[in-house]
Amino acid sequence: MKNLKTKFMGIEIDNPIVVGSSNLVTKQDNLKKIEEQGAGAIVYKSLFEEQIQLERLQFDEKLSEFNDMHAEMLTIHPHMDYTGAEEHLLNLRKAKESVSIPLIASLNAVLPDTWVEYAKLIAQTGVDGIELNFYPNLWDMDRESSDIENDQIRIVKEIKQNVSIPVSVKLSPDYTNTLNLIKKLDGVGVDTFVLFNSFFQPDIDIEFEKHIKKYNFSKQGDYKKSLRFAGLLYQNIKAEICSSNGIFTGADAIKLILSGASSVQVVSTLYKNGISQIGKMKSELINWMDEKGYQTLDDFRGKLSKNMLTKNPFVYKRAQYVDLIMNAEDIFGNN
Repeated sequence: MKNLKTKFMGIEIDNPIVVGSSNLVTKQDNLKKIEEQGAGAIVYKSLFEEQIQLERLQFDEKLSEFNDMHAEMLTIHPHMDYTGAEEHLLNLRKAKESVSIPLIASLNAVLPDTWVEYAKLIAQTGVDGIELNFYPNLWDMDRESSDIENDQIRIVKEIKQNVSIPVSVKLSPDYTNTLNLIKKLDGVGVDTFVLFNSFFQPDIDIEFEKHIKKYNFSKQGDYKKSLRFAGLLYQNIKAEICSSNGIFTGADAIKLILSGASSVQVVSTLYKNGISQIGKMKSELINWMDEKGYQTLDDFRGKLSKNMLTKNPFVYKRAQYVDLIMNAEDIFGNN
């Protein structure tokens, strides 16, 4: 029997397949199916600061309705149909109670105070960890990149000081020097880096001349940037590496583990192929390990990382592109 156990956020999980944050995990039936298919862990849908701000705005509006209160009113207690963040925290608690595998919360805030406030509230729900979704807000031309990064480092440091559960950071690749930021975040105690997040991007309908929004699924193979960074980071940071984005099959997961990842997050493949894809990925991983004679993930994790490459240590550098051009015939044939 192959041993697929690994670590995610310092938590031992039965296998490296982690279901990432999405609407898919908000349904109790899906949570059960995900557990039955053998996922190692689940990341619950993100709590966004917009939810938090909307809740507060609606509450203030309800309270202001009673500024002209008079004796014939039936009640002085505002009724709220939408409960925003409070509802999310309640659902998070229920989700944690409904599964036996680790359940991780996801937080996507903007203001420093909001990050810390809701990280503390999330920790009280009983979840096993918190995933912070960071993005370099590229809309202010006057803000220095170092200011953005230092703010995010301070946020992580303060959260780590205020919660006792593990903290992961899911990053965008759009930083000036992502490796340097990861090194600094590693220094303040991040337990796992999830590489990388994919974000909604605006589009335009030219017929109606208006912005449109679409749910953009990742495509198989989009993991290549994550593979590069896993290969560069393996054995160079204390935190674990979880690869994300475009991981559809067991073969994809194997590639990321060979590069140095401890686990992988999957979402799009579950939407496209169904929740049963989790079981198929596990079977593909086990069959490959059988063929290669590996008993545990540690037998091959990081085998093709930068630190382990002796014949060609430059494979993770852009200079390798020159080698591709010079050996084009070997790659593309003689046509």
